[in-house]
Amino acid sequence: MKRIALIPFVISISLLVSCGNNAADKVNPENVATASARDVKAKLLPILTFTETNHDFGTINEGDIVEHNFTFTNTGNVPLVIISAKGSCGCTVSNWSKEPIAPGAQGNMLVTFNSNGKPNLQNKQVTITANTEKGREILKIKAMVTPRAKTVANGTPLSK
Repeated sequence: MKRIALIPFVISISLLVSCGNNAADKVNPENVATASARDVKAKLLPILTFTETNHDFGTINEGDIVEHNFTFTNTGNVPLVIISAKGSCGCTVSNWSKEPIAPGAQGNMLVTFNSNGKPNLQNKQVTITANTEKGREILKIKAMVTPRAKTVANGTPLSK
């Protein structure tokens, strides 16, 4: 019985004695400096800040081509580079400045939506690929598209 009680006591004492080393004494100061420089550099990223990320065109007629200009600012510390902006379908087109946007400078993203063949409620998005921390930003547009009146072969509207 004494042996069973003695084993945990010996293990406890050996653990207490082995923890006497100060872990901070083992840290290499060069590694600390390298890690600090790396962390500072990692924070030097552009930040793409839009005044709005959603736009509702309201009710439009099928066949209308509408556009909206999204304004943004680079609120980061280094130039912003937009690599691409792709719509969720071929009916959505984006146009933006291909030049780097300096810190504090503003830019525009023109989004065009072609409602031809897209009746009823439409929700589309534009995915922007840039050199930001997330790497991708999303803009959303929506419109209620009133369908065209259906016509017969001679072009006259069908009556109900």
